[in-house]
Amino acid sequence: MSHIEVTAGNHILDIRINRPEKLNALSPEMYGDIALALGRLDREPDLRVGLIHAEGKHFSSGIELDKWAPIFAAGKGFPLPEGGVDPFAMNGPRCRKPIVIAVQGYCYTWGVEIMLTTDVRVASEDTRFAMLEVKRGIYPCGGATLRLPAQMGWSNAQRYLLTGEPWTAAEAHRTGLVQQTVPAGEQYRAARTIAESIAAAAPLGVAAVLKSSRLAEAEGEAVAAARIFDDMPSVMGSEDAREGVQSFVERRAAAFKGR
Repeated sequence: MSHIEVTAGNHILDIRINRPEKLNALSPEMYGDIALALGRLDREPDLRVGLIHAEGKHFSSGIELDKWAPIFAAGKGFPLPEGGVDPFAMNGPRCRKPIVIAVQGYCYTWGVEIMLTTDVRVASEDTRFAMLEVKRGIYPCGGATLRLPAQMGWSNAQRYLLTGEPWTAAEAHRTGLVQQTVPAGEQYRAARTIAESIAAAAPLGVAAVLKSSRLAEAEGEAVAAARIFDDMPSVMGSEDAREGVQSFVERRAAAFKGR
């Protein structure tokens, strides 16, 4: 039985982590299923945005360390299945589509690390984040050492990476790790609303925004600025660009097709 449930509709790929009886602890099999879902999101043109969320009181208490320890000890990294996209972006490129995530309760270790590869984040007010690895005699290997300092600020991140202490949803919001906090139980609805807004936008424009933003993050502002007009002719010459202008003239909502 898979603990990752994937459904598609209205241009959104909904990825639901459903193992609440184990506090959504991540197994290698669950990792593989999430990777395959992200591979599908990356490939299928009709899918415009991903939405990751979890069933139960907690997003995740962490990983099933007894199952992952032999894999990590062998230096093998994450066992990426064929056709998958690494949820931690440690083994190959990130998914090219935007991803929204909703978290609640415990959001520990891999929960933080997958969040760091998403684009928009919603947290319930009861969320507690933590990178517990130094309390288990190991260190993070899913990208937290690479991304948490950049996204949260160096000293903010080191305070939690080096101690294993938790931080609150309010602190995550203050430091920019999450974009919205909501009462417990409302995180999925809020994240879904954001995902629907992204899905309603022009797919070619969204893809170009994400590509340029990630290029600036990875290679610097000057490199991204030098390439910003590379994709402009194809976007401006698209059906969607014409629809955008026409909808503006006619004062109506645009209906984009991704071409």
